[in-house]
Amino acid sequence: MSTYDAVRELPLRIDSYALEPLEKEVARDFKLRRTVVVLRGGGAEGRGEDIDYNPDAQLAFQRDGGKLPLAGEHTIDSFSLLHAGQEPYRRWAFESAALDLALQQAGTTLGEVVGREPRPVRFVVSTRVANVAGWSELYPKLRVKLDADKDWTGELIASLPADRIDTVDFKGVYRGEFGVPPDAALYARVAEAFPNAWLEDPYLTRDTLSALDRDRITWDAAIHSWDDVTALPFKPRTLNSKPSRFGSVRRLFDFYDRCADEGIALYGGGQYELGVGRDQIQRLASLFHPDAPNDVAPASYNDPKPRAGLPESPLSLQFNAGFS
Repeated sequence: MSTYDAVRELPLRIDSYALEPLEKEVARDFKLRRTVVVLRGGGAEGRGEDIDYNPDAQLAFQRDGGKLPLAGEHTIDSFSLLHAGQEPYRRWAFESAALDLALQQAGTTLGEVVGREPRPVRFVVSTRVANVAGWSELYPKLRVKLDADKDWTGELIASLPADRIDTVDFKGVYRGEFGVPPDAALYARVAEAFPNAWLEDPYLTRDTLSALDRDRITWDAAIHSWDDVTALPFKPRTLNSKPSRFGSVRRLFDFYDRCADEGIALYGGGQYELGVGRDQIQRLASLFHPDAPNDVAPASYNDPKPRAGLPESPLSLQFNAGFS
């Protein structure tokens, strides 16, 4: 039985739904907005988070909430078909909420349904270079993910704890404001300075590929389904899995199965979730790739300045009925 087959026929009753706004100021003059989809039925509530980065799109979604004809009796599979045309982030919000509600109505957990035992989640903290020393002072065993920068000097690179840098993200696959042009010299410096780190999302050219250790190249932004894996220039040893990019539960679970069949390891990634979305990606990591450099740290690690008293890796999770 496939992983999706284990959940596809779960019955789902929806009486109504609502949208709840979330927001957080993450930089000066920039407020991050998110929307929580709340599906209600049979005295329970299932939740999912839309992580679209466009604040205007979030406000428009919130203003137009409550109008979809979702009430009725469904299964996970039939409910998914109602959202086939939606943008992936929004579709994931509805489908993760539906999975949460269906599991609660069945009185069970995702692990029990798919036959997987949850395990403590090893996580890394994705942070700015300027904060590495502060986080390391508070948490000496903390492992880190960094975004490479063309302004990194040899002195700065040498100051970083090379043995605790698990992933360096080149952001070469992104387009627009998040994208970074290829830089073979930077790639070579990073690959040499952090010999055990995964090298994520390089922009591959003849020069950049020769600057990197091919066995350590991993991908993130390009991966939305198994088809994207087959389109890569070569088979990777590991991949970053961000559930909200997949849109549907089926697409995500089929991806898990195919990667397992092909011997491709996974680690989880987050998208600055402000609410239940972070809980859900931690739970997926606990079931499918717990012992990996998962970029799913508790949300407080996204605070602008390092602070004490936060949960440390590995993260033990409490699983109740539902998905969050």
